[in-house]
Amino acid sequence: MQWIQITNRAEFAALAFGCGVQRVMVDLESLGKQQRQGGLGTFISDHRPEDVAPVRAAAPGAHLIVRVNPWHAGSAAEIDAAIESGADSLMLPMFERADELRAFVDTVARRAHCIALLETRAALLSLPEWIGSAGLAEVYVGLNDLHRQLGQRFMFEPLADGTVERVARAAHDAGLRFGFGGIARLDEGLLPGRVVLGEHLRLGSDSVILSRTFNREMLEDPDSDWQAVYRAEIGRLNHCAQVLAARSAAEVDSDRLLACELIAQAAAALSR
Repeated sequence: MQWIQITNRAEFAALAFGCGVQRVMVDLESLGKQQRQGGLGTFISDHRPEDVAPVRAAAPGAHLIVRVNPWHAGSAAEIDAAIESGADSLMLPMFERADELRAFVDTVARRAHCIALLETRAALLSLPEWIGSAGLAEVYVGLNDLHRQLGQRFMFEPLADGTVERVARAAHDAGLRFGFGGIARLDEGLLPGRVVLGEHLRLGSDSVILSRTFNREMLEDPDSDWQAVYRAEIGRLNHCAQVLAARSAAEVDSDRLLACELIAQAAAALSR
């Protein structure tokens, strides 16, 4: 498992990589995001294209992902600038059709890895049409938008109903990396991070985005020793991944059933 830290702060990117976070993401997506997620408490980035190069310079050993905007008239220029600034991977959000994804991959032209962020109903339905696209390296399932497009109440419902597993199987069959959603600290969240991590390992996920719970001390009290807290939480996450990787088949299935039960409870509570 590889952890993904979203940040545009060069010094934080360097710290995260030093703590064992292998992937850093600068999130440039802004088109349409406020309209979709405004007021829902989800992360809406204020990152800018000029943030990419300083993050690259601060963490030269990290794998740098840049999430660009959904495919639009200015995508080619946006992609070129991100690559020139040092991006290792580019992530395309909110696509719906195979031709959008192929245009993205063709524009990248193997100058960086291409990540398809599957977060629309249309992209899910057209999965067989684009999963084998030449030049695609990874599929990541974005649960914030996808669960709403599917008419669900809780973001992890696509994990319980088999949707995420179906995408994982298709990605693996195509020889692609795979990841999904975000993860909170191990004992926090409506679906605790420990349970989420167990499902990542069960499904053969390669990476997961760290939620803002991991760096909340930095955001809430920057004068505190937040670096030590962050380092400790990443250490706990790594240890837990090792323990969960050693589960028996029966334990894995028991944890899957627990995840489904907790997701059903959270969805019912949100519906009420």
